[in-house]
Amino acid sequence: MNQSILFPDLQDWDTQTQSVVFPVQVQGANIECRISLNKLVSLAAAPMAGDDGDKAAKALALFEEYRFDIEEEVEELIEQETFDELGRVVLL
Repeated sequence: MNQSILFPDLQDWDTQTQSVVFPVQVQGANIECRISLNKLVSLAAAPMAGDDGDKAAKALALFEEYRFDIEEEVEELIEQETFDELGRVVLL
């Protein structure tokens, strides 16, 4: 793992975009990262059901379960400088 890329243990559920939002620090700069609910479900290979509150808890649990894989993918995208128009890394 690249030591200049750090993943703080901070994540939150964004109901509007149906994604988990989490920061990454790259050489001291913070970059916003997002992983969609669809991407989390595909990582888990399991359907997601429930209301929004339930969905948030399940999505955050899936994020924790697959954190290492997500961080590796984000790290690769950062190294390739693959950012969206707002300077974020987004996994769909």
